[in-house]
Amino acid sequence: MTTPTPNDDMDRLKASQRRNRRVGFVCASIFVSMVGASYAAVPLYNMFCRVTGFGGTTQVATQEADHVIDRKIIVRFDGNVNHTLSWKFAPEHRQMEMKMGETRQMSYVATNTGSRRTVGTSVFNVTPLEAGAYFNKLECFCFTEQALEAGETVEMPVVFFVDPDMNNDPDLKHVREITLSYTFFPVEEPEQPVAARGDEPAAQSNL
Repeated sequence: MTTPTPNDDMDRLKASQRRNRRVGFVCASIFVSMVGASYAAVPLYNMFCRVTGFGGTTQVATQEADHVIDRKIIVRFDGNVNHTLSWKFAPEHRQMEMKMGETRQMSYVATNTGSRRTVGTSVFNVTPLEAGAYFNKLECFCFTEQALEAGETVEMPVVFFVDPDMNNDPDLKHVREITLSYTFFPVEEPEQPVAARGDEPAAQSNL
């Protein structure tokens, strides 16, 4: 049996260190990839929702529909407020009937019923969920922070149309009504910068 020499021990140590470095590199690469994937997941998911209308996500349009068809659809409007936000929020009208491809406008009204200035932002969806791919908004207040002073009331318009291509979707042939729903949540305002605060009154000396 051959007795290991100091050189053999050194070679084994170096080989072990190389293997450990490779394992460490692979683990670090996997970790970085997972972190990158987690950050990319949100915008990719949002893009997927916008393209497909998944989960009732509506579309954002830059121009009106190029044609209007005779098929009519009833659009219902719903407004909700998270219980931690002291607002009243509701549409001016609960529903309207329109032709597919026709551009219409509806305003929501929000009132701050609290005793101080608060900021809210809204999320939305459309039901049935499959109709989200055909509900196009030209103007909307969603995801925009809205500040209201105590007792203040504002109108927030939504300009939209229902894509006439919905008429060609066999899964939506039976749909006669679409509901557009918004929910407002509170937004915590950032702390006022020191430079923006009023000068503190100087303390008086008793000496």
